[in-house]
Amino acid sequence: MTKPTSRRSFLTKSAISTALAATTFSTFGEGLETAVHNAPLSSAPSDLKITDIKCGYTRNGHSLFVKVHTNQGIWGCGEAVDASVGTYHLVKMMGQRIKGKSPLNVNRLFEDVRRSGFFEGAQAGIYISVLSAIETALWDLVGKALGMPVYQLLGGKFRDKIRVYCDTGAYRETDTSPDAFGRSAKRAVDMGFTAVKFDIDERNDPNKYDAYNWTASQGELERMYNQIASVRKAVGPKVDICVDMHGRYDVTTGRRVAKMMEPLNLLFLEEPIPAENPEAYRQIREASNTPICAGENHYLAHGFRKLLEIGAVDIIMPDLQKAGGLGEAQRIANLSNLYYVPFAPHMVASYLGAMASSHVCASVPNFLILEWQIYFHEEPMFKEVVTFDGPMVKDGYIPLSEKPGIGVEINEEGMRKYAPKDVPFFV
Repeated sequence: MTKPTSRRSFLTKSAISTALAATTFSTFGEGLETAVHNAPLSSAPSDLKITDIKCGYTRNGHSLFVKVHTNQGIWGCGEAVDASVGTYHLVKMMGQRIKGKSPLNVNRLFEDVRRSGFFEGAQAGIYISVLSAIETALWDLVGKALGMPVYQLLGGKFRDKIRVYCDTGAYRETDTSPDAFGRSAKRAVDMGFTAVKFDIDERNDPNKYDAYNWTASQGELERMYNQIASVRKAVGPKVDICVDMHGRYDVTTGRRVAKMMEPLNLLFLEEPIPAENPEAYRQIREASNTPICAGENHYLAHGFRKLLEIGAVDIIMPDLQKAGGLGEAQRIANLSNLYYVPFAPHMVASYLGAMASSHVCASVPNFLILEWQIYFHEEPMFKEVVTFDGPMVKDGYIPLSEKPGIGVEINEEGMRKYAPKDVPFFV
């Protein structure tokens, strides 16, 4: 009679080497170790089945965290941002569509859910944002089940650490004078960052023509230039500067700002106009030598095709927590690589989203830089809602996790005090 094979024995004898399996169990922690011992005998990764999806929210619903659970006690974590408000029932509906299936077929499950939603908005927006969180959680789950970091599942890595630029959040301060911008930039550089970002779209600028006119006045243009000139003076010639306009202006203003910023040698000018018109972006790009960047509000690889085909931008910046997930992000990066366009993801998530993005950034050749937020250093919530090992960032780089899966876990207890009222919490 054949002796039943234990979970540990299976991993040892599978394609994963004995050394890797040993590393997995010694570094992942007691949660997975317990799951291994509690799993049924002869329970191989191929026997994994999805049993449930649970979710919780922070930031008044603008950050969605999901856990995909399985019959073997292994789970995966994922996150979505911005286009996630009021999506609890959408999460549960998508969960029903993959329940009982193997999580190992990540791309297939992604397509199953996407295709089933053709008439439910599966082209962009909230539907794709929620799917991004679930897809990310599936990659995390598979990595844990196979004892591999996500970058390995994506084909391996080109780099061991991920360069980031620090979004200083200076626009949120009461003082947005040029001197204040310069001090904020110097502080970020002193923290070890080699690139910084500033927003120059001030809604309350007294120089605005009115609240709805998208053309910047001469006073606004002067204020924008002086702010960033102060940043350049503060950080010197070798630190990269990124400038964001949040899609709040028109082509005329976009062209003028891009041309005006040329002496300041920006790494890129981000989204001077709304996302919907690639031809308008091309007009701005052709008017200046300042690199133009866009993509935060584009979804799936389909959303980037026209931008790349007509040469509308110099750099693309999908938000991996809403553009379609990690596999789709790699497809977007590979598509842009065919046009020799750098890949610089937008990132306004927690450290879970930052590390998930880092696995993709490690796996593609054309990665340029990833966004990093000053709130990681200033707001306790962002250290409380997740658990992780080591420093978040070091000398302007995220150290790439070598743990199975993403390497960052949702901390439900830490999240609980930040969860919006009257919204189901991980049930």
